Amino acid sequence: MLAVQLAELLDGAPEGAREALALVGGFDDALVHGLARLADERAAALAALAGAFTATPIGERLAEAADEVASGRIAEEHLTALAGGRAALFGAVHDALLADLDEALGRERGPWSPGPESEPYGTANVLGGVRSWLRELAITGWRGVDHDLVSAVDQIIEALMAVPGQRRLAVLLDGFAAELRASCPIAAMEHLPVRRWADLWTRAVLLAQDGVLPGEQRPVGTVPVGTVSGRLLVLGVDVHEHGTAVQFQVHAVLEPADGGPARLVRTGVTAAKVDTIVGPALWKPAHEHKVLLAALADRRSLEVTDLPLLDSGDLVWHDDRAFLGKPADSFTTARLHLAGVLAPAVPPLERVPVRIAEPVLVEGYKVTEDGSFDLGGAEIAVDVGRLPSCGPLTPKLVAGSSACVGLVRWDGGRWLLQPLAVQAKVKRETVEIGTGDWAQGPTDPKVVKAEARAGDAVAVLRERAGRLLRK
Repeated sequence: MLAVQLAELLDGAPEGAREALALVGGFDDALVHGLARLADERAAALAALAGAFTATPIGERLAEAADEVASGRIAEEHLTALAGGRAALFGAVHDALLADLDEALGRERGPWSPGPESEPYGTANVLGGVRSWLRELAITGWRGVDHDLVSAVDQIIEALMAVPGQRRLAVLLDGFAAELRASCPIAAMEHLPVRRWADLWTRAVLLAQDGVLPGEQRPVGTVPVGTVSGRLLVLGVDVHEHGTAVQFQVHAVLEPADGGPARLVRTGVTAAKVDTIVGPALWKPAHEHKVLLAALADRRSLEVTDLPLLDSGDLVWHDDRAFLGKPADSFTTARLHLAGVLAPAVPPLERVPVRIAEPVLVEGYKVTEDGSFDLGGAEIAVDVGRLPSCGPLTPKLVAGSSACVGLVRWDGGRWLLQPLAVQAKVKRETVEIGTGDWAQGPTDPKVVKAEARAGDAVAVLRERAGRLLRK
């Protein structure tokens, strides 16, 4: 990727983006203090958000919702309308940012085509309970949340967990409630994650509707639209770690077996864990996905057959539908395919700026004092804070690199580059280091010794669990 392609992109946000985000910020501030106690400026913020949609089909509904909430008449349908308006503003900013990025990269994006309708889940009462709890949160405001209010959602989450199609919403609510519970008493907190909690609240409100989109009975982005076969060339793996779960999200290029154009895809596996499983041990809970882990560790291609394709462009991973192919490093894949690859469309509920993560290749840069990459006319900040602890890639290796395969992201009002793999000199030899190199265990002798001294946390937990089951 040349500097001339990035210079204009990195120069600033698209026209109107900052104004749209300011409207979102006004609504988020109202959620901090609660909609039951709206001061004049916060009521004006709701009116301003609604005013942005005056010339749109939802303008009248949003204006009514803002007026009713400001008057103290807060119904579920009013909150749904406001949550939809907030999501629509984010969607507009996302689309503008992604269009600029696609233009800079010369990347074509496929058209959006929603998946087929599915049967209702039969959980209308439970979804009504979710909406009621979210309404209480909005009325109370983050500053007023206490343990009793948070605990009110526990039984609802349990009921949702029993329905496979609602686990996405259940996991979101479970994590959201856990954050609120851990932060209580919130009234005493100096700084709140205002944007994050408003994002979680908005997403939960929209997912808790009986139909997220007209004709849809489950959230788009989760509906299979077909199957694909072909050769999968791995670009890198993005590790999402939580105290109780870890997800390995693999970014790759698919060469379809039917001879169609190469396309960007993602696939991933998720495993439950406990907070004592950290570092290289994170790979062990995903041990049943042997083929995928071997491809990451050995830098091999994958031959896949009939993997389900979701309407989000993601592949649902099945280890038994894949086998290892020939060696294929991420830099060769990036140089051959990223220039003309077909990118997937983004589902409506995924159109949030912070969720942008587009694979790119950068080369021939200089690393500045603050760690940014100077491409000879444009600088891009490097987000080394996202480097996972379960791989060999470190900030020092990134700072000494000469080429990088990474994800371009939008966060904090600017573009960032998250490294997935780098080429760097180690002991005078140019080597490639990626986040998935330790998928089958660490290869650094020092790390192996440190792991041996610390003991195998996963093995200990399995032994204890087995002992409990035998009682």
